[in-house]
Amino acid sequence: MSFLIALFWIAVAIAGALTAGWLFLKIAASVTRGGTARALRSAPVTAGFGMLVILLYILVALLAPVIAPYAEREVVGAQFLPWDSTHLLGTDNLGRDMFTRLVYGARNTVGIAFLTTALAFSIGSILGLLAATVGGWMDQVLSRIVDILMAIPSLIFSLLLLTIFGTSVVTLILVIATIDSTRVFRLARSVALNIVVMDYIEAAKLRGEGLWRLITREILPNALAPLVAEFGLRFCFVFLMISALSFLGVGIQPPTADWGSMVKDNAALITFGDVTPLLPAGAIALLTVAVNFVVDWMLHRASGLKE
Repeated sequence: MSFLIALFWIAVAIAGALTAGWLFLKIAASVTRGGTARALRSAPVTAGFGMLVILLYILVALLAPVIAPYAEREVVGAQFLPWDSTHLLGTDNLGRDMFTRLVYGARNTVGIAFLTTALAFSIGSILGLLAATVGGWMDQVLSRIVDILMAIPSLIFSLLLLTIFGTSVVTLILVIATIDSTRVFRLARSVALNIVVMDYIEAAKLRGEGLWRLITREILPNALAPLVAEFGLRFCFVFLMISALSFLGVGIQPPTADWGSMVKDNAALITFGDVTPLLPAGAIALLTVAVNFVVDWMLHRASGLKE
């Protein structure tokens, strides 16, 4: 029974990722409507740097078994060995290669963060647009549920739910996606409320457009700009949330490599002047900055503003 439940939630997560991917393609088409090559050539230095960093992280995540010199969970030496030619970044508190763990952490931390963001963004944006379009009792019910969930501090709420339901990867994705979808819902609903009162929406209704077509063809294209920014920001917040939960011991569980838990496990080295624990923290910060650079550029282009 538990296996079937796990398969169900995995299917839900995949559906969310596909929905977010479809939405991202629409966003990218809108942002680069002047031509992809032309858009990339006109990108500022910050956006180019951000895209380069994101591409590098994706390559490292995909090629982790090729890049890493050891297996993810393999103990290869004594504890806290210094940097040398054999262990480029030394070893951790259990004698595992830090460079290997850092490489595999890109796959685990970033991959789970993206899947969580995709699911949260799909749930929040669809429900937000639906609430604004339908209105009435549906809007009231969904809005009050979101208000209740947002009244609880997200970190405390996450800790509570993970303590109750366990700390598996599926549970972690569902808990964070549920909590973060409330923020997406509020933004999507707020933007859509300003759109549904427009004359062209009324004209579409008089033409007999169905609800789904009304949302995807009339409302969504005009709400892309703020949703572009929200997707990037949600990814950053989810990324940091997963790292924080792992640092507290309830996120991605060992022996799976994760940047947040790597900081916690090797924090004692800082007292000896060793910067090794700062490397996974720096990887987290670098990706967060890179994503924000790209999001700012996409938002600037989608808004139609001139340089």
